[in-house]
Amino acid sequence: MIGAMLGYVRVVDAVNYRIGRVMMWGLFAMMGILLWSSISKTFFLPSLWTLEMAQFAMVTYYILGGAYSIQLGSNVRMDLFYHNWSTRRKAWFDAFTVLALITYLAILFYGGLGSTAYSLGYWGDNPFAFFWGLITGAEEIGHMERASTAWRPFIWPIKSIMVFGFFLMLLQAISELFKDIARLKGHDIPSERAS
Repeated sequence: MIGAMLGYVRVVDAVNYRIGRVMMWGLFAMMGILLWSSISKTFFLPSLWTLEMAQFAMVTYYILGGAYSIQLGSNVRMDLFYHNWSTRRKAWFDAFTVLALITYLAILFYGGLGSTAYSLGYWGDNPFAFFWGLITGAEEIGHMERASTAWRPFIWPIKSIMVFGFFLMLLQAISELFKDIARLKGHDIPSERAS
C-alpha cells in the first residue's frame, strides 16, 4: 500500500513540479501582453484583445500554478500553534484539512466541467455524459458561448484550462494526503523535486 502511494506521489509531484516551473514564466507572457496594450493605445489604434487576453493569461498562470503552490506548501497557513507541534500531530491536522481541500476541489472540478460543457453548447445536467459523448461521437458541440465584450472570444478554452488546473490541484491534494498517511504510519516521504 505504501509503495503504491509512494509511486503516486512521485509521479504527481514530478508532473506538477514541471508544470509549475513552466507556469512561472507565464508572468512574462502577461507582462508582454500588457506592454503591447500600452504601446498600441499610445502610438497605434488600441487593440481590442489585449485586456481580456491578459486576464486569460493571469487565470492560466494562477490556476495552473496552484498545484505547484500546494506541493511547495506556499499556500496561506495560520501558523500560530502549528510550528510547535510534533510531526505526527501536524500530519493528523494536515490530513484532516486536506480532506476538506479535496472536497472543495472536487466540487470546483465538477462545477467547472458543467460550466465548460455549457460553454460548448450543452444544456443538460450530466457533463460527464456530454464529454464521453464527444469522445465517442454520440454528442456534438452546440452553439458555443462567447464573451460579451467587443472582442467576443470563445469562453471554452479558458474554462478548459481552469478545469485542468482544478484536476491538477485535486491530484496534488491527494498526493499530500498520501504523504500525511505515510507520516502517520511512520514512513517519511521526502518532497522529491524533479529536475
